Amino acid sequence: MAMNAKRKTAKKSASTADQGTSRDIGSRWTFLTNHTHVLGVLYSEPHLVLREVAARVGITERAVQRIVQDLEEGGFIQRERVGRRNQYTVLTNESLRHPIEAHRKIGDLLKLIKTYPR
Repeated sequence: MAMNAKRKTAKKSASTADQGTSRDIGSRWTFLTNHTHVLGVLYSEPHLVLREVAARVGITERAVQRIVQDLEEGGFIQRERVGRRNQYTVLTNESLRHPIEAHRKIGDLLKLIKTYPR
């Protein structure tokens, strides 16, 4: 009996989360990945420290570090040391990774999500 009550509570919590506002990003799925969000922030503000990128995307700094490492190893960004900080360059002419979207470039994606001021 207690197990059924827990399941009902879990279902109710899940449906409530689905009805959240756009500010409740942590409880809802989105069409774009955190990799895309980090890439967009770095493109628009290449001088930001990763702590600030994490705050804007809404994930941990460690998650941003892993994503930046993925993007750098994948050849999608370049990191340059400027004084005590890193500055990032997004390589907009690189193709997207998945075969379905490989005919498009990173720059095409960034234009699509033109919420970034660059």
